[in-house]
Amino acid sequence: MKESCAPALALALTFFACAPGAAQRTERLASIRLPAGFSIAPFVGDVPGARSLALSPAGIVYVGTRGEGNVYAVVDADGDGAADRMATIASGLRQPNGVAWRDGALYVAEVHRVIRFDGIDDRLDDPPAPVVVRELPDTDHHNWRYMAFGPDDKLYLGIGAPCNVCPVEAPLGTISRMNADGTGFEVFASGVRNSVGFDWRPDGGTLWFTDNGRDRMGDDIPADELNHVPRSELHFGFPFCHAGDIPDPEFGDRRPCSDFTPPARKLGPHVASLGMRFYDGAMFPADYRGRIFIAEHGSWNRSRKIGYRVTTVRVEGEEAVSYEPFAEGWLQGDDAWGRPVDVLVMPDGALLVSDDRAGAIYRITASR
Repeated sequence: MKESCAPALALALTFFACAPGAAQRTERLASIRLPAGFSIAPFVGDVPGARSLALSPAGIVYVGTRGEGNVYAVVDADGDGAADRMATIASGLRQPNGVAWRDGALYVAEVHRVIRFDGIDDRLDDPPAPVVVRELPDTDHHNWRYMAFGPDDKLYLGIGAPCNVCPVEAPLGTISRMNADGTGFEVFASGVRNSVGFDWRPDGGTLWFTDNGRDRMGDDIPADELNHVPRSELHFGFPFCHAGDIPDPEFGDRRPCSDFTPPARKLGPHVASLGMRFYDGAMFPADYRGRIFIAEHGSWNRSRKIGYRVTTVRVEGEEAVSYEPFAEGWLQGDDAWGRPVDVLVMPDGALLVSDDRAGAIYRITASR
């Protein structure tokens, strides 16, 4: 059946039903495998390069990108689980991957700075000029920043190593934090190659983060990592040790693996584990509450591709006791039609998944 489309909205607002390729995306979603009782559907299509996600109390989903240089606002005005419109609130930025919302403002992390859009929820049609919060190291490798506000109201920021593997000086190779106004900058965790996702456990408030393992050691080593940070000033091994027990062939003789904090859980090798969230919603079965959901972007130089899926990790106490697939099917044989980037738990308990290859955001729900 041919879809009908509403007239184009002014100021870059578009209805999902008008998005080119929407029918094809819906058809492809039929190939996604989920546990019994779960389903996946489009939340919004035609979101070029959709990556990191942030939610405002008004229910607006903000979306960062990389090469596109845009930041979007996605609105589900009628609350039916499918977006009604999308606004481009910024363009021409330098890899604005990271987005975070606090006190009426949207914070955006570019390669070289953090900026802020004040009062943005009420100004989607006329976005304000950004305010520069803080300058960052201007690097040309692992320079797509992820950020989020912690339970201490500080803004945490992943600042990746500017290389595959090399010695680094802080704040490179860290997760750092600062006050919302950019003051009080400090390193929180070091020895981090490139974290593009982190979250705080709802009941304990401690930080957990994903980290991408180094390349060019073969298909099966090292593993990506899920790390736990119960306190500041821990070192997670990079560039001397990978996955907790693999000395780097070039730098491993400088410091032993025993000097560093090992991962809470080894993930798949080269799966490119990115966005992660603890599930604190009420829609999914009780067994999923408190689990970590991880978006695995997928391997780029492995001889056989892996990743391209959403996985889940069950946490008991301080231990990550299981790691298993949750949503698979973006990879068909050796061809990937989509690449998950981030996940976001919505107020109704649904889980959003962004996909920068397909340029879409999906909504995973569970039957009640």
